Amino acid sequence: MGSVRQLLCRRWLFGQNKRRWFTRSSRCMTTMSAWVIDKYGSNEVLRFTKNASFPIIHYPNEVVVKVFAAGLNSFDVNMRGGYGATTLSMKRDPLNIKQSGSEFPLILGRDVSGVIMECGLDVRYFRERDEVWAAIPPWRQGSLAEFVVLSANEVSHKPKSLSHTEAAAIPYVATAAWSALVNTGGLSKDNCSNKRILILGGSGGVGTFAVQMLKVWGAHVTVTCSQNAEQFVKELGADYVVDYTAGPVEEPLSALEKFDLILDNIGGDTERWALNLLKPWSGAKYVTLVTPFIQNTDRLGIADGMMQTAATLATKALKIRPVVEETFRFSQVPQALEKVEKGHSRGKTVVQISKGGGDL
Repeated sequence: MGSVRQLLCRRWLFGQNKRRWFTRSSRCMTTMSAWVIDKYGSNEVLRFTKNASFPIIHYPNEVVVKVFAAGLNSFDVNMRGGYGATTLSMKRDPLNIKQSGSEFPLILGRDVSGVIMECGLDVRYFRERDEVWAAIPPWRQGSLAEFVVLSANEVSHKPKSLSHTEAAAIPYVATAAWSALVNTGGLSKDNCSNKRILILGGSGGVGTFAVQMLKVWGAHVTVTCSQNAEQFVKELGADYVVDYTAGPVEEPLSALEKFDLILDNIGGDTERWALNLLKPWSGAKYVTLVTPFIQNTDRLGIADGMMQTAATLATKALKIRPVVEETFRFSQVPQALEKVEKGHSRGKTVVQISKGGGDL
């Protein structure tokens, strides 16, 4: 009888203290501050709470990160509206055990820079207090919170030369640009010299990163953007700029020499005319980041570890600088998302969750 009670006691302790089986820490925080949504919709669904569930280490290769800064992307606006909800639910719950809507309350934010607070027992390359950054997979809870849990494969050491605010501007756009240009476009530092590249929508987060990376590799880069962003993208290295506010861009672009690759950050009807701008019979490629991101995750190669390849190599080896257009306080998350939703950005929008490191 005593052995039965002992077994039941062990099971109860496992349920109460599950996180301690997988982590070296004995911290017992249960809640944190976060911006959440309880349903999909417009900006009105955002809700601030001080009682969000503290992230738990479920697997021994996971880490808990204290968030110092969170970068926002148009993908966050799309997720807020329910984009990819069905696909992401399948990723979170492949056996379909949970009820519909079990993802709520949902925390947005795909970019994070912060400090590791806890490490799972199998984590070997990180320690508590290490400064890290990451592009958070869309099926995980996001970075608009005080803490986030991630796989050790999803984080990388933050470059010491960058503040947390600067670092939070890079992971997602680096991953997206690298995946589009390298994995799908087949470009590299060895084959990019003198190639003609067109970037449709070059002043946003992905565009500004792509311009810098391609110029380091020796490509000739043409960019479309608004007139007031022309000098900005030229300073990043763009060779030729077409102002989309002056009229349909397909006309001036058609007068130029054909391109080896087109990176489309705009969408709409661009594919209809953009394909005619490619060099014929040469293996030229049209790559769009506007088609459903979730459906193209495997095709573009955005998976665990991609962040370590893209962002880390780009900033350390290529010396690409982060482009932060505006920084918001944690209390201003609705305003920050509203700005991202309006578009026409010049770089990234970053939310400062807490002060730390180079941001002090």
